[in-house]
Amino acid sequence: MRSTLSMLSISGLLLVFAVAVQAADNWPQFRGPSGDGHSDAKSLPLTWSETEHVRWKTPIHDKAWSSPVVWGKQVWLTTALADGKANYAVCVDLDSGKILHDIKLWEIESPQFCIPYNSYASCTPVIEEGRVYVHFGSQGTAALDTKTGSVIWQRRDLECNHFRGPGSSPILVDNMLILTFDGFDYQYVTALDKNTGETIWRTDRNIEYGTKDGDMKKGYSTPTVIDVAGQRQLISPSAGATMAFDPATGKELWRVRSGGMNAATKPLFGFGMVFCTTASGGIQLFATKPEGTGDITESNIAWKQNKTIPSRSSPLLVGEHLFMISDKGVASCVEAQTGKQVWSQRLPGNYSASLVLAEGRIYLFNEDGLCPVIEANPTEYRELAMNKLDDGFMASPAISGKSLIVRSKTHLYRIEN
Repeated sequence: MRSTLSMLSISGLLLVFAVAVQAADNWPQFRGPSGDGHSDAKSLPLTWSETEHVRWKTPIHDKAWSSPVVWGKQVWLTTALADGKANYAVCVDLDSGKILHDIKLWEIESPQFCIPYNSYASCTPVIEEGRVYVHFGSQGTAALDTKTGSVIWQRRDLECNHFRGPGSSPILVDNMLILTFDGFDYQYVTALDKNTGETIWRTDRNIEYGTKDGDMKKGYSTPTVIDVAGQRQLISPSAGATMAFDPATGKELWRVRSGGMNAATKPLFGFGMVFCTTASGGIQLFATKPEGTGDITESNIAWKQNKTIPSRSSPLLVGEHLFMISDKGVASCVEAQTGKQVWSQRLPGNYSASLVLAEGRIYLFNEDGLCPVIEANPTEYRELAMNKLDDGFMASPAISGKSLIVRSKTHLYRIEN
């Protein structure tokens, strides 16, 4: 009996270890497992180049800024023709870099306008065991079987004129796929049944934008789910306001009027506050207490700040501090509870990719191919390395095991010691 119990104990430990390893290896959505850019990975590379610590480098056809996601031994990402007339889902083998699936999902006869700075495939997929969900804004959304690459369901009827291209990534909540549409004409959040693609709920923004110009109503943000006193809240920034919804029903819980447009970064939550950036105009960075109902702008904003705030790269919350990189390359650290800036440092180039954190290091990737690594130091700026790859980065990195999985404008890399 002792032998049996010992074997059961060992089996249990091995199961726990296997689950822990799988959790560390998977990067299932934009900004990783917890949606905040944090990774518990160990022994990631500090330095690399085209000839150092690149395990493989795989060209990805056409043009897309979507970030890679990882599940098991697969890396999935999307791409599109530069003119928007076809959308694709691509699966790459994590071990070898070989392309396993390259699936043309559909053709589009008359694509909407997209500015050159964006792409027709900028929305990052979300993945779980057996399924990957790819999203291209109003161009289409689909669930794919990760083993065969076959389409399980698709939706091509969700209306939105993105006007300058889509950018909001989907997230999974329970049995729902949450999608965000903040366009020139329609602004709404919707939940689809992840098994069938059928609409479960849809909630229109109903924001007083103060203008009839649809360009001022656009947004590109990805929502996050938090728990406040046992109540889950779907935090969804948009042009003009950040809103919280009940993720089960889509009912609005509260809103903060921030002004501005083109909100793109993913919200963060800590110290009982939600941290949001709002991009162009308005309150560019603010912290609010996610409590109460209705309009809580005057009562719940704890602090706000408009100095060197990113409009595209999502910040990191590390300990008691927020770390950011502005579009023009100004890295900064502010106190999370007060908004007071501790330090700032100009880095070369422009930045769109979001920051990731592992072992106290912050990894950055800029639009020219520079890859600084800095210390998550709350007292002063400390650069640990400055790396360079051949092409620039619009997509945010993924982390799997001891590897960085990074997408440049032309290639997918696995970087590992």
